[in-house]
Amino acid sequence: MAGCVGCPTLVMAGGGTRQTLPGTINAFTPPPVMRADNPMAVPPPSGAPKAATPTATHPSPSAPPAAPDRRAFLAIGTGVALAAAGAAGYFLHQPDNDRQLVFATLHDAMREAERLNAASVHALEPATAWTWAQTLVHCAQSIEYSLQGFPLPKSALFQNTLGAAAFKVFALRGRMSHNLAEPIPGAPALDAQATDTSAAMARLRQAVQDFAIHTGALQPHFAYGALSQSQYEQAHAMHLANHLSAFDGRG
Repeated sequence: MAGCVGCPTLVMAGGGTRQTLPGTINAFTPPPVMRADNPMAVPPPSGAPKAATPTATHPSPSAPPAAPDRRAFLAIGTGVALAAAGAAGYFLHQPDNDRQLVFATLHDAMREAERLNAASVHALEPATAWTWAQTLVHCAQSIEYSLQGFPLPKSALFQNTLGAAAFKVFALRGRMSHNLAEPIPGAPALDAQATDTSAAMARLRQAVQDFAIHTGALQPHFAYGALSQSQYEQAHAMHLANHLSAFDGRG
């Protein structure tokens, strides 16, 4: 009987058979059904060595980015703050010996101005270096320029940042503070020798009246920028309050 292919046969002398082994035995490759990576694989017999499980490799974590230099950050922040404070120094001046008056409207402010003008008004040193007449003209100029336009307004950048922020702070607390010896940029110089307080008071009254009856557009404030009618009245009232606080009258 012929032997099966691949089976060893026995070839014996005299027509017998003897066992013949194949010359080469190939390595056994298990079918997919028996492989360990197949969920349906046949489990290996008990005691058989387990196949090595491949170990996943992970890239080493990269070093965290270096933290910014805190000292450099503080230096930059301090520089910006000092620059802002310097630019806004006009608004940060707080004179000594200040009565700290607060007026909600121009009408209230003018009532105090009239009271002082009728009394023996005197400056409160060192709150102001201006005379009464100079102060009245300065306040009149501010109101006039809100109708006509300020001679030398600050940049739009200043108005939209520091100027607008200063007005918001003043409006929230109801009063402003600024250098009482600082003229309006571009305005005619105030005459330190002027003694005619009647003419100065008349100019202030006229400016307030013109503002009250004005129905057209208002000009941007040289520092605060664009203001509404009510905001401008508050700005003028606070401006007058700040200057009038530096004077008092003797009944």
